[in-house]
Amino acid sequence: MLRWAAIFLVIAIIAGVFGFGNLAATASGIARVLFFLFIVLLLVAVVSGAVRGW
Repeated sequence: MLRWAAIFLVIAIIAGVFGFGNLAATASGIARVLFFLFIVLLLVAVVSGAVRGW
């Protein structure tokens, strides 16, 4: 999932350089959502691992 966030971030940067403002904003928004979703899932995995006694 972090890979998808990075891909959409790169798309947003490229679209921003070439002046596609709407596409850049959309790709940036998708990258931001995927990144925060990844962080939440990572925290859930760490907490559940700590509770189970890894």
